[in-house]
Amino acid sequence: MRRFMRVDAGPASEIPEGEAKCATLGQRPVALFSIGGKVYCLDNRCTHVGGPLCEGTLDDFVVECPWHGSRFDVRSGQVVGPPARTPVRSYPAVIEGGRVWVDLP
Repeated sequence: MRRFMRVDAGPASEIPEGEAKCATLGQRPVALFSIGGKVYCLDNRCTHVGGPLCEGTLDDFVVECPWHGSRFDVRSGQVVGPPARTPVRSYPAVIEGGRVWVDLP
């Protein structure tokens, strides 16, 4: 059985709708995305060359890495556009009591 630790990622109001926020949860750099009243969390390193996804362009549910244009679905971390071939790790996130909570391994 996998164990997760629920981590407080701060107020949901700090992540504007349709935008990303850079954060470090524990020792893990992550990118948080607010879309349609939900928050999604990915590792903040593109799997192509390690670009910061939190600085990328968000179009609907797809973030584009600012370095070389790899595209990932923020809901799952799956690659939707090259040059990356490997998905980015995603983490479950919820908004409770106006705060964002992320489940980390």
